[in-house]
Amino acid sequence: MKNILLLVHDDDGQEARLQVALDLTRGLGGHLRCLDVSILPNIAGDFYGATAMILEDERERESANRTRLEERLQHEDVTWDWTDITGELSLCLAREASLADLIVVNRGIDTILSPDMRQVASVLLHETKTPVFAVPDPAPSLNVAGHALIAWDGSHAAGAALRAATPLLALAERISVIELGTPDATASADDAAAYLSRHNLQSTVIRVPGVEKDIGVQLLAEARNRAADYLVMGGYGHSRLREALFGGVTRTLLQHSPIPLFLAH
Repeated sequence: MKNILLLVHDDDGQEARLQVALDLTRGLGGHLRCLDVSILPNIAGDFYGATAMILEDERERESANRTRLEERLQHEDVTWDWTDITGELSLCLAREASLADLIVVNRGIDTILSPDMRQVASVLLHETKTPVFAVPDPAPSLNVAGHALIAWDGSHAAGAALRAATPLLALAERISVIELGTPDATASADDAAAYLSRHNLQSTVIRVPGVEKDIGVQLLAEARNRAADYLVMGGYGHSRLREALFGGVTRTLLQHSPIPLFLAH
Protein backbone atom coordinates (compact mmCIF):
# COMPACT_ATOMS: atom_id res chain seq x y z
CA MET A 1 0.00 0.00 0.00
CA LYS A 2 2.24 2.76 -1.32
CA ASN A 3 0.11 4.85 -3.67
CA ILE A 4 -2.26 7.19 -1.82
CA LEU A 5 -4.76 9.12 -3.95
CA LEU A 6 -6.04 12.25 -2.20
CA LEU A 7 -9.08 14.24 -3.26
CA VAL A 8 -8.10 17.90 -3.31
CA HIS A 9 -10.90 20.45 -3.46
CA ASP A 10 -11.44 23.72 -1.62
CA ASP A 11 -14.25 22.59 0.68
CA ASP A 12 -14.87 22.22 4.41
CA GLY A 13 -13.37 18.73 4.54
CA GLN A 14 -10.09 19.42 2.78
CA GLU A 15 -7.93 20.06 5.85
CA ALA A 16 -8.97 16.80 7.50
CA ARG A 17 -8.37 14.85 4.28
CA LEU A 18 -4.94 16.39 3.82
CA GLN A 19 -3.72 15.79 7.37
CA VAL A 20 -4.87 12.18 7.44
CA ALA A 21 -3.48 11.49 3.96
CA LEU A 22 -0.09 12.85 5.06
CA ASP A 23 -0.13 10.62 8.16
CA LEU A 24 -1.01 7.60 6.03
CA THR A 25 1.68 8.37 3.45
CA ARG A 26 4.38 8.88 6.08
CA GLY A 27 3.43 5.78 8.03
CA LEU A 28 3.31 3.56 4.95
CA GLY A 29 6.40 5.07 3.36
CA GLY A 30 4.30 5.82 0.31
CA HIS A 31 3.70 8.46 -2.33
CA LEU A 32 0.89 11.03 -2.20
CA ARG A 33 -0.96 11.80 -5.40
CA CYS A 34 -3.07 14.95 -5.15
CA LEU A 35 -6.04 15.07 -7.51
CA ASP A 36 -7.48 18.59 -7.61
CA VAL A 37 -11.02 18.40 -9.01
CA SER A 38 -12.82 21.44 -10.39
CA ILE A 39 -16.44 20.32 -10.14
CA LEU A 40 -18.72 20.87 -13.12
CA PRO A 41 -21.84 22.80 -12.08
CA ASN A 42 -25.15 20.99 -12.39
CA ILE A 43 -27.46 23.59 -13.94
CA ALA A 44 -30.76 22.93 -15.70
CA GLY A 45 -30.43 25.14 -18.77
CA ASP A 46 -27.44 27.33 -19.53
CA PHE A 47 -28.88 30.81 -19.09
CA TYR A 48 -26.54 33.52 -20.40
CA GLY A 49 -23.53 31.20 -20.19
CA ALA A 50 -23.98 30.63 -16.45
CA THR A 51 -22.26 27.25 -16.57
CA ALA A 52 -19.11 28.70 -18.13
CA MET A 53 -18.98 31.56 -15.62
CA ILE A 54 -19.45 29.27 -12.61
CA LEU A 55 -16.85 26.85 -13.93
CA GLU A 56 -14.36 29.66 -14.47
CA ASP A 57 -14.86 30.82 -10.87
CA GLU A 58 -14.41 27.23 -9.69
CA ARG A 59 -11.16 26.86 -11.59
CA GLU A 60 -9.84 30.15 -10.21
CA ARG A 61 -10.58 29.00 -6.65
CA GLU A 62 -8.87 25.66 -7.25
CA SER A 63 -5.86 27.38 -8.81
CA ALA A 64 -5.48 29.50 -5.70
CA ASN A 65 -6.04 26.40 -3.59
CA ARG A 66 -3.23 24.63 -5.46
CA THR A 67 -0.83 27.51 -4.82
CA ARG A 68 -1.54 27.40 -1.08
CA LEU A 69 -1.29 23.64 -0.72
CA GLU A 70 1.81 23.22 -2.87
CA GLU A 71 3.59 25.69 -0.63
CA ARG A 72 2.65 23.55 2.39
CA LEU A 73 3.58 20.28 0.72
CA GLN A 74 7.06 21.60 -0.03
CA HIS A 75 7.70 21.39 3.73
CA GLU A 76 6.24 17.90 4.29
CA ASP A 77 8.46 14.83 4.42
CA VAL A 78 6.58 12.90 1.72
CA THR A 79 6.92 12.57 -2.03
CA TRP A 80 3.94 13.89 -3.94
CA ASP A 81 2.64 14.93 -7.32
CA TRP A 82 -0.34 16.97 -8.48
CA THR A 83 -2.98 16.57 -11.19
CA ASP A 84 -5.71 19.05 -12.11
CA ILE A 85 -8.95 17.70 -13.55
CA THR A 86 -12.46 18.98 -14.28
CA GLY A 87 -15.64 16.94 -14.05
CA GLU A 88 -18.01 15.13 -11.72
CA LEU A 89 -16.26 14.35 -8.45
CA SER A 90 -16.72 10.59 -8.10
CA LEU A 91 -16.14 9.91 -11.82
CA CYS A 92 -12.90 11.92 -11.80
CA LEU A 93 -11.61 10.01 -8.80
CA ALA A 94 -12.65 6.67 -10.27
CA ARG A 95 -10.91 7.49 -13.57
CA GLU A 96 -7.64 8.26 -11.81
CA ALA A 97 -7.74 5.37 -9.32
CA SER A 98 -6.45 2.55 -11.53
CA LEU A 99 -3.02 2.63 -9.89
CA ALA A 100 -4.09 3.79 -6.43
CA ASP A 101 -3.83 1.51 -3.39
CA LEU A 102 -6.05 3.74 -1.25
CA ILE A 103 -8.35 6.73 -1.91
CA VAL A 104 -8.73 9.39 0.79
CA VAL A 105 -12.06 11.25 0.87
CA ASN A 106 -14.38 12.51 3.59
CA ARG A 107 -17.05 10.35 5.16
CA GLY A 108 -19.49 13.25 4.85
CA ILE A 109 -19.62 17.04 4.80
CA ASP A 110 -22.64 18.51 6.47
CA THR A 111 -23.17 21.67 4.45
CA ILE A 112 -25.69 22.24 1.69
CA LEU A 113 -23.17 23.43 -0.91
CA SER A 114 -20.59 20.69 -0.29
CA PRO A 115 -20.41 17.52 -2.41
CA ASP A 116 -22.18 14.42 -1.12
CA MET A 117 -19.18 12.43 0.07
CA ARG A 118 -21.30 9.44 1.10
CA GLN A 119 -22.36 9.05 -2.53
CA VAL A 120 -18.76 9.56 -3.68
CA ALA A 121 -17.54 6.78 -1.36
CA SER A 122 -20.28 4.46 -2.60
CA VAL A 123 -19.42 5.01 -6.27
CA LEU A 124 -15.70 4.53 -5.64
CA LEU A 125 -16.18 1.27 -3.75
CA HIS A 126 -18.39 -0.20 -6.44
CA GLU A 127 -16.70 1.13 -9.56
CA THR A 128 -12.98 0.92 -8.70
CA LYS A 129 -12.73 -1.88 -6.11
CA THR A 130 -10.02 0.32 -4.54
CA PRO A 131 -10.24 0.70 -0.74
CA VAL A 132 -11.48 4.05 0.51
CA PHE A 133 -10.32 5.85 3.63
CA ALA A 134 -13.25 8.04 4.70
CA VAL A 135 -12.27 10.83 7.08
CA PRO A 136 -14.58 12.73 9.46
CA ASP A 137 -14.39 16.49 9.00
CA PRO A 138 -13.02 17.36 12.47
CA ALA A 139 -10.13 14.83 12.24
CA PRO A 140 -6.88 16.75 12.88
CA SER A 141 -4.67 13.74 12.20
CA LEU A 142 -4.50 9.93 12.22
CA ASN A 143 -2.58 7.86 14.74
CA VAL A 144 -1.43 5.03 12.46
CA ALA A 145 0.28 3.42 15.46
CA GLY A 146 -2.87 3.43 17.57
CA HIS A 147 -5.80 1.05 18.02
CA ALA A 148 -7.26 -0.50 14.85
CA LEU A 149 -10.75 -1.98 15.19
CA ILE A 150 -11.88 -4.51 12.57
CA ALA A 151 -15.63 -5.05 12.12
CA TRP A 152 -16.04 -8.72 11.23
CA ASP A 153 -19.15 -10.47 9.88
CA GLY A 154 -17.50 -13.18 7.79
CA SER A 155 -18.59 -11.62 4.49
CA HIS A 156 -16.50 -11.34 1.33
CA ALA A 157 -16.49 -7.57 1.79
CA ALA A 158 -15.10 -7.93 5.33
CA GLY A 159 -12.42 -10.28 4.03
CA ALA A 160 -11.50 -7.85 1.26
CA ALA A 161 -11.18 -5.02 3.78
CA LEU A 162 -9.02 -7.12 6.11
CA ARG A 163 -6.67 -8.21 3.32
CA ALA A 164 -6.37 -4.72 1.87
CA ALA A 165 -5.76 -3.11 5.27
CA THR A 166 -3.00 -5.52 6.34
CA PRO A 167 -0.08 -3.15 5.48
CA LEU A 168 -1.74 -0.41 7.53
CA LEU A 169 -2.62 -2.80 10.38
CA ALA A 170 1.07 -3.72 10.59
CA LEU A 171 1.69 -0.21 11.97
CA ALA A 172 -0.89 -0.51 14.77
CA GLU A 173 0.15 -1.20 18.34
CA ARG A 174 -3.23 -2.77 19.06
CA ILE A 175 -5.63 -4.65 16.78
CA SER A 176 -9.11 -5.83 17.77
CA VAL A 177 -11.46 -7.98 15.70
CA ILE A 178 -15.06 -7.39 16.78
CA GLU A 179 -17.93 -9.72 15.92
CA LEU A 180 -21.45 -8.49 16.63
CA GLY A 181 -24.20 -11.06 17.08
CA THR A 182 -24.04 -14.33 15.16
CA PRO A 183 -22.31 -14.09 11.76
CA ASP A 184 -24.07 -15.75 8.84
CA ALA A 185 -20.87 -16.91 7.11
CA THR A 186 -18.32 -19.66 7.60
CA ALA A 187 -15.31 -17.45 8.38
CA SER A 188 -15.36 -16.50 12.06
CA ALA A 189 -13.54 -13.75 13.94
CA ASP A 190 -11.08 -16.43 15.05
CA ASP A 191 -10.35 -17.16 11.39
CA ALA A 192 -9.72 -13.47 10.80
CA ALA A 193 -7.34 -13.37 13.77
CA ALA A 194 -5.54 -16.46 12.43
CA TYR A 195 -5.15 -14.74 9.05
CA LEU A 196 -3.54 -11.76 10.77
CA SER A 197 -1.24 -14.02 12.81
CA ARG A 198 0.18 -15.43 9.58
CA HIS A 199 1.25 -11.88 8.80
CA ASN A 200 2.86 -11.71 12.27
CA LEU A 201 0.07 -9.45 13.51
CA GLN A 202 -1.44 -10.24 16.89
CA SER A 203 -5.06 -9.32 17.53
CA THR A 204 -7.74 -9.66 20.19
CA VAL A 205 -11.14 -11.14 19.31
CA ILE A 206 -14.16 -9.39 20.82
CA ARG A 207 -17.60 -10.97 20.63
CA VAL A 208 -20.74 -9.01 21.39
CA PRO A 209 -23.64 -11.51 21.49
CA GLY A 210 -27.34 -10.72 21.28
CA VAL A 211 -27.09 -7.37 19.52
CA GLU A 212 -30.54 -5.81 19.72
CA LYS A 213 -29.95 -2.35 18.30
CA ASP A 214 -28.90 -1.38 14.81
CA ILE A 215 -25.48 -2.90 14.07
CA GLY A 216 -24.15 0.40 12.74
CA VAL A 217 -25.16 2.18 15.95
CA GLN A 218 -23.64 -0.64 18.01
CA LEU A 219 -20.38 -0.42 16.06
CA LEU A 220 -20.19 3.30 16.72
CA ALA A 221 -20.65 2.68 20.44
CA GLU A 222 -18.02 -0.07 20.49
CA ALA A 223 -15.50 2.07 18.60
CA ARG A 224 -16.05 4.93 21.02
CA ASN A 225 -15.93 2.78 24.18
CA ARG A 226 -12.76 0.99 23.05
CA ALA A 227 -10.98 4.20 21.97
CA ALA A 228 -10.36 2.98 18.42
CA ASP A 229 -8.33 5.24 16.15
CA TYR A 230 -9.89 3.89 12.95
CA LEU A 231 -12.33 1.19 11.86
CA VAL A 232 -11.75 -1.40 9.13
CA MET A 233 -14.92 -2.82 7.56
CA GLY A 234 -16.44 -4.20 4.40
CA GLY A 235 -18.40 -1.49 2.62
CA TYR A 236 -21.83 -2.00 1.02
CA GLY A 237 -22.06 -5.74 1.45
CA HIS A 238 -25.48 -5.67 -0.23
CA SER A 239 -26.44 -4.09 -3.53
CA ARG A 240 -26.59 -0.30 -3.68
CA LEU A 241 -30.33 -0.55 -4.34
CA ARG A 242 -30.87 -2.51 -1.13
CA GLU A 243 -28.62 -0.11 0.76
CA ALA A 244 -30.61 2.83 -0.61
CA LEU A 245 -33.90 1.26 0.41
CA PHE A 246 -32.98 -0.16 3.79
CA GLY A 247 -30.07 1.95 4.99
CA GLY A 248 -27.30 -0.36 6.11
CA VAL A 249 -24.25 -0.38 8.30
CA THR A 250 -22.08 1.41 5.74
CA ARG A 251 -24.53 4.26 5.41
CA THR A 252 -24.79 4.66 9.20
CA LEU A 253 -21.01 4.72 9.62
CA LEU A 254 -20.46 7.14 6.73
CA GLN A 255 -23.03 9.46 8.22
CA HIS A 256 -22.02 9.37 11.88
CA SER A 257 -18.58 7.86 12.54
CA PRO A 258 -16.29 10.14 14.60
CA ILE A 259 -13.23 8.13 13.52
CA PRO A 260 -11.86 7.38 10.03
CA LEU A 261 -13.22 4.35 8.13
CA PHE A 262 -11.17 1.97 6.02
CA LEU A 263 -13.73 0.55 3.55
CA ALA A 264 -13.37 -2.12 0.89
CA HIS A 265 -15.93 -3.87 -1.29
